[in-house]
Formats: sequence, structure tokens, C-alpha cells
Amino acid sequence: MSKNQYTLLIFSIIGILLLIPGYGVHFFEQIWNFPGNLFSDDFKKSFPLATIPLMVISLLGTGMYMTFKLGFPQLTRIIHGIKVTRGDYDSTEDEGDLNHFKALSTALAATVGIGNIAGVAIAIQIGGPGALFWMWITAFFGTALKYAECTLAVEYRETDSQGNTAGGPMYTIENGLGPKWRWLAVFFACFTIICSFFTGNAIQSNTLTQQLYSQLASIFGTDNFLMSTTDVALLGDISSISIMHVAIGLVCASIVGSVILGGIKRIGNFTSFLVPIMAAIYVFCALFIVITNFDQVGNSFNTIFTMAFNPPSLLVPATGVASGAFIAFLNTMLMGVKRGLFSSESGQGSAAIAHSTAKTPYSTREGVVALLEPYIDTIIICTLTGLVIMVTGSWKFTEFYSLRIDSSIVELKEGVLLTSYAFSQGIPFGSEMVTIAVVLFALSTAISWSFYGDRATEYLFGSSYIKYYRYVYVLMVFAPFTLLLRKSEPAIILSTIPLLASNVLSSNYSQKTLIHHYSLPIVLLILIATVTKGNLQGFYGEGKSKFHLFLISILWILLAKPGYFASTYLNRTEMIEPMKNAKELIQSTDKLITSSYLVPHFSGREYIKFPRESEDISQLLKTYDTILFNPEKPGWGSKTEKQIKIINSALKENWRCQALDGVFDLCIKPK
Repeated sequence: MSKNQYTLLIFSIIGILLLIPGYGVHFFEQIWNFPGNLFSDDFKKSFPLATIPLMVISLLGTGMYMTFKLGFPQLTRIIHGIKVTRGDYDSTEDEGDLNHFKALSTALAATVGIGNIAGVAIAIQIGGPGALFWMWITAFFGTALKYAECTLAVEYRETDSQGNTAGGPMYTIENGLGPKWRWLAVFFACFTIICSFFTGNAIQSNTLTQQLYSQLASIFGTDNFLMSTTDVALLGDISSISIMHVAIGLVCASIVGSVILGGIKRIGNFTSFLVPIMAAIYVFCALFIVITNFDQVGNSFNTIFTMAFNPPSLLVPATGVASGAFIAFLNTMLMGVKRGLFSSESGQGSAAIAHSTAKTPYSTREGVVALLEPYIDTIIICTLTGLVIMVTGSWKFTEFYSLRIDSSIVELKEGVLLTSYAFSQGIPFGSEMVTIAVVLFALSTAISWSFYGDRATEYLFGSSYIKYYRYVYVLMVFAPFTLLLRKSEPAIILSTIPLLASNVLSSNYSQKTLIHHYSLPIVLLILIATVTKGNLQGFYGEGKSKFHLFLISILWILLAKPGYFASTYLNRTEMIEPMKNAKELIQSTDKLITSSYLVPHFSGREYIKFPRESEDISQLLKTYDTILFNPEKPGWGSKTEKQIKIINSALKENWRCQALDGVFDLCIKPK
């Protein structure tokens, strides 16, 4: 099979998988959790080790194998890596596009991003301080992976038709393993494009926009025409949009576009200038906070190491006692490993694309440069972020602390807001400094990831299609879907207007989102229109059909969503009797808070509510007088953690709470 045929097949498989109930946007999470997601809850309770994902074992295991097989290169070759990076072996005559320092800067620009600011905060927020330890472990062994994959990328790189260096895992696989493994190389390239749009672009631009808006709102307020927001449905979520959000998006798109449209040399020049500056500013401010709170450093490290292996267990709302010690440990470890991998990108293969551009005659010479990445990214920058959160006491305002140590903590900080709060406690301008760091880190990550998508596009479609990818990428910073409609059949697209209007104008939240079946006809019509315009007969030719193939592939990924099939949750036999008992205890006049899955079983009453994540708990408890949840099946619109917070708040107000039939948590307000 040709690359085009493999590309069409792989993107189609991905699109179909995303339409399977229970997968959708959670497809990659399901892969991560394999094989634990195959076992029942009872089995997991009896055998907690079954919950350890195979991905963790394979990545850490491979990192350990490489570490021992190569003789601990993260220790023995680090000095040589520093010498190469500072230019001791540089030569303008060597094959490649960038010197060692610029290649490292480009790779660091992609890895030193939101993960170093928000990612560390999320790890502590969910996994507790002990997650930092497992981030270190992941980074240490991941260094050997980074060394190996970047060495191979230089060894098997090529030169494209425009004279630029083209390398990365897709070239390593096809040139190193042979043509019979081309399908795997195409698979990697397809996912690189997808990740460039989301991990490298959408996540960065969204976080940047929200942080800038939050900072500007604290200065100018939100009661003016620039800052006032309107709620809109986008990709299954409610987003608050203002004129300022739009302006920020346009500015970001302009900056990213002005850099990436100039190619790898402009990207290298930009990142080699920006990365050292942004890293130095962030590290200096973090070090200042840590030093000024030096008396807390020892306690912070003690807490990190203690909770890495013995974190407090989750409090059971109905009893107030802790349970599941080993499950708590796994939660901490897995959260640390996940965030560590996200931060350093070791074993992911993306950094190898940047390092393959290095001017060097020896592949291992760039490998020793690459092994510096996890040290800079995770061991230094992530650790400093975590220490700032710890020494300032900000970690006490996390979900982890509230659910496992002190349930009286209700004012919680999440993600980048936790980091921003921690820095504001350490230095007067801490919040503003974090905002600057978010802007610089996010922009640099988005710019570097565009190059990864460049190389993947070149591998799949040829150099002539890189410009189209760049246009789509810049557009994705601001508005992801517009370009797809330009290459579609107008007559068919017109038929979507009534459907789209009925969805947008509906007062029903569910109908406005892509996550429900109401939007399925629109998705199918747009797909048909795009295919019709592209002319399927030319898919395997050399003409413009390649570009249409690219657009169709992206369409599948962006618009395919889950949730088109009805849940059979309460049809299970074990749920019948518990539901009957719950109905007997809940009066028809009770104002009920419950899960979306349970709402149909309590219809016909004036007040019934399934809370979303953003719901004000105190207001809910004032309005309603009965709570019924199943913690193992939280339902649409809220997570188990949200339900636990609601029940804990009810307990503080002396509501009568009990575990009902081992299935439901039932709370009744005192009369």
C-alpha cells in the first residue's frame, strides 16, 4: 500500500473509533488506562495492581531498559552534552538546518509550556505532593528514551525536495525497520498532526487566552463591552466568549503565523532567543520565592517523599473514614507519571523531529544534547513550580487536600490558577509574572509544535502541502473549523443551515453541543459535501485530491463525537432493587439533586437538578433538600469529585447522609 492509502485507512479507523460509544474524545484516555478499564470495579478492589496501565509499564520499563543497556547515559554523558550544546563542536559545513543550541531550544520550546505551569499544579491538585516524586522518576528514566529516539532521528533523517532536513520517528521507522513497517510510520505521522492541533495548539492558546483575560479582568473589570462575556456551546462545552477573547485570539494567531510561515530557520531563531529568556525569568522568580521561604523547603520535600508512597486515602462521605490506601498510592503515582510524560515528552517521539534538524555528522552527538531536555524541563522547571506551590502553603487549596485531609477547605484553586495564586503569595507581582510566563510558554510551544506537524505533513503528502498545513494551524489558534467549509460542495452545505439554526436557537443546552445526537446529521452532511468536492476518484493521484484527503481526515477527528447511543446503566439487574428502595425514601415533593442517569426515574416533580462542575454548592443546598448520587456513575455534567464536595458540604450543615444498599449516597436536609 502507498502512503496515501495508509493515510486514508488510518484516519478512517480513527474516525470510526471515535464514534464508538464510550470512546470519543476519551479514546486516548481509554488507551492509557488499558488494561485496567477492562476489569470490573469489584475485581479492581480485590486486585488493585490490575489498574496499573500497560502504557506506564511499557514507557517506564523501556526507559529503565535503555538506562541500564546504555550505561546510564543521563549521568555519564551529561557533561559532553553541555559542551556540544554550547557550540564546542559546531561547524557550518555539517549537514543539517540548525546548530545544536537552536535545535535544543526548538525542542525545549515545545516541552517547556503549559505543562510546567498548569501541569504541575494539576498533578498536585489531583495526585497530591507525592506526584512530584513520580514526575522526577519519569523524567530520569525518560532521559535515556530521549537520548535514544533523538539519536535514531538524526541517523535516519532525509533531505526533502526543498533542501530542508526531514527527520523524526516516521523516518526512523520506515528507513530503519524497512518498508513493511510503513503503516506504523504513517500511523505516527497521522497522530503527530492531530497532536499538533490539540496538544501543541488548542490547549496552549486556550490557556493563554483564559490567563490573559483573567489578568485583564482584574484591571478593567468585566462590566464593559470589551470584557463582558457571552456563553456559547463549543465542542460539547459551554465557553464564555468576549470581544477581548477574540482580540487575544487574533493577536496570538498573528504572532504564531508570522513565525511559522517563515519555516524552521525562523522558528529556530525565534525559539533560541525566547526560550532562554522566558526560562531565566521564570526560574529566577521561582528561586526567589523558594529561598525567601527556605524554612519550609525541608518540610516540603519530606511531604513529597512521604506522600509519594503513603498518600492519605479518600474520605468516604457517608462515614467520614478513609479507605483504599493502595488505590490512593496508585492515583498519586499514575498522576505523577502522566504529568511527567506530558511535560518531558520522553518516548513520545515529538522532540526527535526538532533534534533531527541539528547540524552534525554524528547522530549520537545530538543524542547527548537531547538528554539535557528532561533535566531542564522537569527536574528544574517543574520542580521549582511544585516547590513554590508547597512552600507558600498553596497546595492546601487543592482538591486533593480537601478530599483527603481537611474537608472544610472549600475555596479550591485549579490548574494555572493554583500556580498563579502560589506565586502571588511569594512575590508582589507573582500573578502578573505567571501571566507573562503562560503567554511566552504557550506561544513558544505552539510555534515549535507547528514544525512537528510540518514534518508529518511533508512525510504524508509532500513538501508542497506544508503551506496548507500552516494555514490551517494558524487558523486553529483562532477558529478551527472555517477552512473546512471553503473546500466543500455549496449545495449540500446549504442543507445544513436549517439543522444548524434549530440547534443554535434551541434553549436546550444538549441540542447546542456536538456531543449529542442532534448534531450528527450536520456532521454527516459536511463530510459528504467535503468528499464530493474533493472527488474520491483522485485520492490516489498526484493532484489536489491530496489536500482534500487531508481536510477530510482532519474533519473526522474534529467532528466525530461520542454520546449517540442510549445508556443501559439502570437496566442492569443489580440496580433494580436499590432504585426501588431509593424511591421509597424520597418523597414526591422533595426538591432533588441527582445524576443525569437518575433524573428519568424521579420525573414529575417541580424541582430536580443534576449539578454541573461550575455549580455553586451553597446555593444548591439552600434550594434543594434531598441528594441522591451513585459515586461510581457520576453522570453527565458533573464528576465524582463534585458530588463528594456537595455531600461533604451537606454533612457540615448537618444533613442526614447514609450509604444506601451499597450503591447510592442519600442525604436529606433536616426539617
